[in-house]
Amino acid sequence: MERPRTGIGVIIVNKEGKILVGKRKGGHAPYYSVPGGHLEMGESFEQAAEKEVMEETGIQIKNPQVIGVTNNLRTFDLEGIHFVSVILLVKDFEGTPKTMEPNKCESWEWVDPLNLPQPHFDASEYGIECYLKNKFYIPNQTKLLKR
Repeated sequence: MERPRTGIGVIIVNKEGKILVGKRKGGHAPYYSVPGGHLEMGESFEQAAEKEVMEETGIQIKNPQVIGVTNNLRTFDLEGIHFVSVILLVKDFEGTPKTMEPNKCESWEWVDPLNLPQPHFDASEYGIECYLKNKFYIPNQTKLLKR
């Protein structure tokens, strides 16, 4: 990996103020995370958010808004993979979450953003912190391991 890659994380908030998180399988197991994925060539952040949420949950989101950016150094420390993630917020959606990719996610659940299930994927955790603190970016406090 020569340079960081770009990820997309989507915070979906329901009418009760809870957010949607899934328990990941495979490459990001056993972490919980908001829906998301990789930004593809030529894709807008909003297009990526709509695509990833539909692929993962079957939910159709409306009017996703970029609210933050995260520098995911905990994943870099643990796995040597460096992502910068664009975080989008959605409060308008249609559908009920379903496990559309059972090989990548065990289940989806609505949770209190102040009481996240653990362990939680760093990009998702940092993005939710941006949302809760109404900040576009919060400096990452992870101390880099010597490589």
